[in-house]
Parts: sequence; structure tokens; C-alpha cells
Amino acid sequence: MSNIGGKLKETRELPEFKKSVGLFEARVIAINPTAEEYKELLNIELKEDSKATDYLSKNDDDVTVLRIDVWLEHVKNKEKFKVAFYLKDKECRNRDNTKKQYINNIGTTTWADDPNNLPDWFTGRDYRVAFDGESELYGFLRTWLGKLDYREAETVLQLDWKPLMKGNTKDLKNLVGGAYTTNIVALATVKTVVREDGTKEYQSVYNRGFLPAYSLKNFRLVNYSDEKVLKPLREKKKSTLKPHERFAVDVTGEYGCKEFYVLRDLQEYNAESNFVASDRPIANDDSSY
Repeated sequence: MSNIGGKLKETRELPEFKKSVGLFEARVIAINPTAEEYKELLNIELKEDSKATDYLSKNDDDVTVLRIDVWLEHVKNKEKFKVAFYLKDKECRNRDNTKKQYINNIGTTTWADDPNNLPDWFTGRDYRVAFDGESELYGFLRTWLGKLDYREAETVLQLDWKPLMKGNTKDLKNLVGGAYTTNIVALATVKTVVREDGTKEYQSVYNRGFLPAYSLKNFRLVNYSDEKVLKPLREKKKSTLKPHERFAVDVTGEYGCKEFYVLRDLQEYNAESNFVASDRPIANDDSSY
């Protein structure tokens, strides 16, 4: 005869960590930290079975993927954020495979169907076909290493690809706190994932655009979420826009940020404002949607 009984185990809900959205000035404090650096630099004690430091992997196509985790610290409240970049060991091509992306030796990228059709401003420097994910990473590096004079012919910004894709991120890690680094403006977002067991939300950081620290004041003066502000900017050539204007156009555009965000100073996330996460019906007359 079976015998089953006893006191019910006490269960505790995991704490709900505060999430934030918006623009903030940050300094880089760590890149692909080891378990020891997680504890020392981030005050995070990893579990023995944690995969947080498993930066190298293979995708379904058996392509090597390197995750670059850049840890940012808000300069005012010391809140920490992680922005991730994913490098794939394959050439970067557009969706219909008609163009390749090219990158030069200061991390600038452009697209072309043939190297003979690359613009003159780009070919004045050494260049090659870019690997998948390099554009986002170098976009960040060019802003973070803001003390480099990219107009000078002797300036170079390029990482050695082969050792990098074997997990050797020493050159990147050595840049932290170096002479070329500056504070940056990043955009904190909340990623919403709808699953069968419910809706999950995760703190994230937009990885396709960063700004110099001085740019933050522009978003306090102008509401770049307002379509009346954005429409005339979208009608201009991007090359004529100021960096913060180009950032706003890119983030709010068709191929921009797909997560929840606000183009204002960093603030505590309110799920009720996020239609994906909220139970509220979508109001057709709500201009914020």
C-alpha cells in the first residue's frame, strides 16, 4: 500500500527586478567578463552551472557565433545594463543575396552589389567584406572610442577576426578604461516574449545605435517620438541630419527598435504603457501607439 503525505513545501516567488526604459549616459565597465570578473566588477555571483560566460556557440547552420556582452553603468545611479552583440563567422549579405556589406579599417560599413560600385569616400581606406554582426559592434566601438580622430589617415580601428572568433576577446577587454574611451548614450528597452506559459519581459539595450554623451540634452529639448518632429527629418537625406536626429529616425523607423522604449531620460518601466505586455485593449485614437 502506497504511503504519501507530509508537510507541503513552502514556495517563494522569485523577486521581480526593476526594469528601466529610456536614454542614459553610461560608461563601459566590462566586456565578456569571466566568472571572477562577474563577482569583482558586477557584484554578481554566478552559479556553477551558469552559462553566462559561454560566449562561443554554433547555430543551426553550424556557423560559429560569438556573443559580445558589454556591461554599461549609468553614470548617475550606477544601475548596470548589458548590451549584447552577435558575431557570425559568415559574410554579411542582404536578404535577397544581391548585395554584400563591406567594412573599412575604421569600422565604417556600406553595401554594394559589386566592389567596383563602392563609393569613393569608402574606398579611400583599406576595406573587405564584412562578417555578420560587425556593423553593430563597430558602430558601438566608433562611439565608445570617441577620442580617436577618425579623419586622420593613420587612425585604424579593426579587430583580428580569426582569434576573435575563437573566443579571444583580450583586445576588446583591454580597451575598457583606456585613453580612447568616452561615455556614451544608450537606449534601455524592455523585450517582451509571448509564450504558451505567459508573457515574459526582459531588460535589454538597443544594440544598433549609440550616441556621444553630449547628445542626451537634445532629447530633453525636443520630443523625438512626435511624428510631427520626425516626418520632416525622414524627408531629408540622412547625411544632412545631426547624429541625434539620425538616431531618432533609425530607432523609430520600419527597421528600427522592435522592443518597448521611450526617447526620454531613463525611467522606471511601466508595463501598462506597453501594449504587448499589458492586458489593456489597444485604443485606436491613442497617438502613442
